[in-house]
Amino acid sequence: MRYQRFASLVPDRWKFEWLYWRRQTPWDTQITPPEVMEFLAAKPPGKALDLGCGTGTNAITLARHGWQVTGVDFARRAIRLARRKAEAAGLKIDFHVADVADLRMLDGPYDYALDIGCLFGLSREARSRYARELARLVRPGGDYMLYAWLPRPWKGSVYGMTCEEVESLLKDNFERDRLVIGQEKGFPSAWYWYRKR
Repeated sequence: MRYQRFASLVPDRWKFEWLYWRRQTPWDTQITPPEVMEFLAAKPPGKALDLGCGTGTNAITLARHGWQVTGVDFARRAIRLARRKAEAAGLKIDFHVADVADLRMLDGPYDYALDIGCLFGLSREARSRYARELARLVRPGGDYMLYAWLPRPWKGSVYGMTCEEVESLLKDNFERDRLVIGQEKGFPSAWYWYRKR
């Protein structure tokens, strides 16, 4: 049963667990991006979902700004560290070890969902399940922000998602408000702002 729950991620799950144990996590900057800070400055607090929350940096920032936060990540070590950080900060955040493509343990509605670097790493099938869960959990009029790599060479393959792939995945339930294409370490990436229909 546990294997099925993480079926879309099992091979990578153990790799990520190992990297968290070794503290080899260059993606874990411990800094909330300015795009998220801009959003927080413009929106009143509500209920937030941090998808692929890692060690909880952004979940903690949201909670400090008055949001009621749920964080989800498949790496147990990351969630353990996130819980410790939140406790040390005196914040109550609901963290779950789970596959972002299978969030049946959660009930919405959420006013805001955030994904920094999770969706593009999923298989095509898992992306579809993720999009269904996102549509179920975010309230009509709610916000969804996504940071994703655009296709780039990675370890002998091409990794990432085109803007068209993101739009095709979300268009039935979300309307895109904004798209900013930039770079991360010389490779193309994008920020997306969506609103639930």
